[in-house]
Amino acid sequence: MKNIGFLSFGHWSASPHSRVRSGADALLQSIELAVAAEEAGADGAFYRVHHFAQQLASPFPLLAAAAARTSRIELGTGVIDMRYENPLYMAEDAGSADLISGGRLQLGISRGSPEQVIDGYRYFGYTPPEGTSDGDMAREHTATFLKVLEGEGFARPNPRPMFPNPPGLLRIEPHAPGLRDRIWWGAGSRATAEWTAEQGMNLMSSTLLTEDTGVPFHRLQAEQIRRFRDAWTAAGHEREPRVSVSRSIFPIVNDLDRQLFWREHDSTDQVGWIDGGNARFGRTYANEPDKLIAELAEDEAIAAADTLLLTVPNQLGVDYNAHVVESVLTHLAPELGWR
Repeated sequence: MKNIGFLSFGHWSASPHSRVRSGADALLQSIELAVAAEEAGADGAFYRVHHFAQQLASPFPLLAAAAARTSRIELGTGVIDMRYENPLYMAEDAGSADLISGGRLQLGISRGSPEQVIDGYRYFGYTPPEGTSDGDMAREHTATFLKVLEGEGFARPNPRPMFPNPPGLLRIEPHAPGLRDRIWWGAGSRATAEWTAEQGMNLMSSTLLTEDTGVPFHRLQAEQIRRFRDAWTAAGHEREPRVSVSRSIFPIVNDLDRQLFWREHDSTDQVGWIDGGNARFGRTYANEPDKLIAELAEDEAIAAADTLLLTVPNQLGVDYNAHVVESVLTHLAPELGWR
């Protein structure tokens, strides 16, 4: 395990039990948590993206702001729904945020998760061409986005431009060198993981898989990772790929931890129905550190990945979530082979 970061869904709620009461709270606290996580020694700050919901949505202003307040930590998404994206405008936003960060962006993208509204991407102006699906459209947007990030010129210049042009075809600016290699695909199945490898993207695998073979979640996810790495080798890519997995992990080290999460100490995998098919959801890990170390040592997917993202309960506030991250880094991470 080389890297440990957090993944925040960025929820806000007017509930009196929430410390995140508004969109402003969610954004500003997301930045503060990135700062706190960096100070604690964590490696990454990642944010979910959901439209039409009281959660984080447009990621690039947030990523740029967090980049300006930090100096070392990776900043990323998990994941941007490509059905909603203009890939060229996204490349401009991503390039700008990456340059502000000094090359620390790690962008997770995907077809997206179940939505708050029906076909929400249509309200954003995107409709799958006849005979294709919304998933096909997401992959088409992705192909364009990846191609543009390579930095090659493709647009014919105006012969009478407002400002002088460099020779040849023009590219999207600003260009962020190396960002193409820092794009991840959120894969929900083994087949999608293989496709991800073929496209030369890193693999991001969460606490949900959109298939169920009857084996424990961590073993199914470990198989997904093995298939990804095999497909990567077969594709002949030159660089080493990265793989992340997400987990809900809560070391119980004080009375507040015990009050909030002790009931989760015997959590198990869940099997459900999502998007028209069976799905398997990973368990929550909550226990005293010595017991968690033994439990996590048996998680085959954590062992196979190079990056672990801790899904944090952001509505409990910055201080508590910084405590969760620090507790994992202090009490668990060394035993997981971190650094």
